[in-house]
Amino acid sequence: MPVRLLVLAALVSGCAGTAPSRANLNAPAIEAGVLATLDAQVEAWNSGSVRGFMDGYARADSLTFLSGGTVRQGWEEALYGYVRGYPDAEAMGQLTFSDLSVTPLSADRALTWGRWRLQRQGDEEGQGPGGLFTLIFASTPEGWRVVHDHTSSE
Repeated sequence: MPVRLLVLAALVSGCAGTAPSRANLNAPAIEAGVLATLDAQVEAWNSGSVRGFMDGYARADSLTFLSGGTVRQGWEEALYGYVRGYPDAEAMGQLTFSDLSVTPLSADRALTWGRWRLQRQGDEEGQGPGGLFTLIFASTPEGWRVVHDHTSSE
């Protein structure tokens, strides 16, 4: 165990001098880009478009999506998971995000977390399914896109 601690300490101290300072980041621009992607996802979802919602994710095999004890790797696997779980607009309901927090990690990465809630026909107001999510966004040529998603349900 002490050897592991020494290796970890060496790695941390070796990386400390090479990490870019978060103070030099354009945090407002990063936050605006991430929030624009999330807004577009909500709009697509609420119009019944799973594919439109998935435009907020990086179209990459390296995309990781964790939810309900399942790990999905890759954009297509994440899409198929959503299509299976939400086959039509009625099952999708209306999506809202709240309590959003965006923390820039670097010039091209951001950590985001918040709450999600679905309102479906027959649900009492604010009583539909919901939970928490943690996302890692990357700046891509298409804009800010999710590269890692860990979503939980209440």
